[in-house]
Amino acid sequence: MNYILFDGPSRNNLLPLTYTRPVADIRVGILTIREKWETFLQSTITSVTEDYLSDKFPMVEFDENIFINASFLPDPEIVKQITSLKPNELINSGDDLVAFYSSEKQDEVNLDSFKKINHKQDLLKVKKLIDLFNINSLAIEADFNIITKDRISSKISITNNLICPENIFIEDGVKMEYVTLNASDGPIYIANECEIMEGSLIRGPFALCEKSTIKLGAKIYGGTTIGPYCKIGGEVNNSIVQGYSNKGHDGFLGNSLIGEWCNLGADTNTSNLKNNYADVKIWDYENDKFSSTGEQFCGLIMGDHSKSAINTMFNTGTVVGVCSNVFGSGFPRNFIPSFSWGGNKGFTDYKIEKVFEVNDKVMNRRNCIFSDIDKEILSHLNSITSHYRSNF
Repeated sequence: MNYILFDGPSRNNLLPLTYTRPVADIRVGILTIREKWETFLQSTITSVTEDYLSDKFPMVEFDENIFINASFLPDPEIVKQITSLKPNELINSGDDLVAFYSSEKQDEVNLDSFKKINHKQDLLKVKKLIDLFNINSLAIEADFNIITKDRISSKISITNNLICPENIFIEDGVKMEYVTLNASDGPIYIANECEIMEGSLIRGPFALCEKSTIKLGAKIYGGTTIGPYCKIGGEVNNSIVQGYSNKGHDGFLGNSLIGEWCNLGADTNTSNLKNNYADVKIWDYENDKFSSTGEQFCGLIMGDHSKSAINTMFNTGTVVGVCSNVFGSGFPRNFIPSFSWGGNKGFTDYKIEKVFEVNDKVMNRRNCIFSDIDKEILSHLNSITSHYRSNF
């Protein structure tokens, strides 16, 4: 069977992360949503997403396909139900469409005629940004159980201080000495060729993805995922870094979501709690206004390719779009549009030519190519987000 993940109605609620990727390629837990479904279904899975992303994330469609809402995370029960679907059947969870089996092209499907099957159990789902860090501990645990099933962890050096070592798993090639790992509140997973420098203190649930580094004396609290090829220092709590991003120095990052190819300068700090303990409001791309998250804790949301300079201070619930450069003293505004350049004293357009120049240098440092397709995606985003910068 051919499986296809679709963005669904939650895509705009997950901006700015979904400006540059399908919903399926968001990392939550240890794996991306796509990787979770591929692991369960033992199949390569493509996506149907926005047209401007389709060259980078092409869809493969057969005569018969099962389409799955990428907002939902898999578990054994829903996978069993999906693999049992027959043509012209769909699965709902409450009012939400989970999956459907179609023998027609995806743009010709009429779901009103399908037989409806109700999934009665709760599913982990990502319908808005704060869901990502709210469910991350559960997602880490679920992924940990799948990845480590019937496997034995690589040997861990005796110099390390391990609490609940049965909940700790490290892959081959990990460098780690004189580190404290406390897995009493949740599992700790360290992927291939990572390095955790001496003096670091880490509590689970925690995931460190391949070839990432935790710097000297870092303090990492539970519910945190660090994606591949990252360098992380300072204090981090209940946050997700998608990958290829750096927070190499001291400073606090809490209840935050950081995209790819970002850099947080030395002593960049995020506030994740208002002084009056009120619910945090963040920029709502769907409705073009600030909306309450219904949560007391929410830090920084930052899209791909954005940067902050030394000593940058981000207020509670700040949203930064893609390809922005933030610097200067004081708190910048708490919604910073994509392709912005500036800080507390004001912003101007970050010229697309300069963006390309920086991105090329940054990606070359990791032996990655800033491709023509990447340039086309960012050029499109620069155009469709220009109205946010019209009041600079």
